[in-house]
Amino acid sequence: MEGASLRSCRLGIVPYAEASALQQRLAEARRAGELPDTILLLEHPPVLTKGRRADPRELGMGEEWYRAQGIEVADSDRGGRVTYHGPGQLVAYPIVDLTGLGPGSAADVRAWVAMLERVMIAALERSGVPAQVFTGLTGVWTAGRPPIPEGARGPEGAVVAATDPARAVGAEARKIGSIGIHVSHGISTHGLAVNVNNDLQPFEWVVPCGIEAARMTSVAAELGALQDLDRFAGEVETAFASELARRLEPLEPAALGA
Repeated sequence: MEGASLRSCRLGIVPYAEASALQQRLAEARRAGELPDTILLLEHPPVLTKGRRADPRELGMGEEWYRAQGIEVADSDRGGRVTYHGPGQLVAYPIVDLTGLGPGSAADVRAWVAMLERVMIAALERSGVPAQVFTGLTGVWTAGRPPIPEGARGPEGAVVAATDPARAVGAEARKIGSIGIHVSHGISTHGLAVNVNNDLQPFEWVVPCGIEAARMTSVAAELGALQDLDRFAGEVETAFASELARRLEPLEPAALGA
């Protein structure tokens, strides 16, 4: 696919239901070969989304309490559990054909998740925040020890282990990036979210991604200053283009209606 284009569109703040409908429409067009792989970069108004494995206990205050705080509660067809989205958090929804990512013509979902992890780690490191992943725990974390002791089992039953022992030392790592995807007929929707400037308080009111021990952080919290969200979005675009070996093609939002 060397030399093929990767379209990227920055949309600003978009309600969750509107973004979900747009993804579905683009996924159908991608499946039909009517457009190339496309990344949507955006923010959401405050919303708690429930993935396919969400447990009501993760919303310990009850859904109406969250709505009273001005936070929408929405079902999602992505994998994973409960997570929070809000202004200042960068969300990337890649509408990508995974055919051929695995052996033969298979769509290798694990390889895709690993690629999303690498995209976040690359963007964070170029922004001055060393990051890592842990076996048995979802998402991307800052440098430090896993919040669950190595050798114990994580929320999904897998044994927790550091993938980069040199980074898994010192204080407990904090979660900074999340992943939740949906794959249908080889086309991926949903994607990743990185805490850049967003309010972290709502994470205290839920069990984020089913990991009770998780402490959340953001790029701004790690570096002690608000960040340029557009610049960070550019780092994410660059990392995607590098991982997919594509030529990045900026796309104006108006073009999505064509």
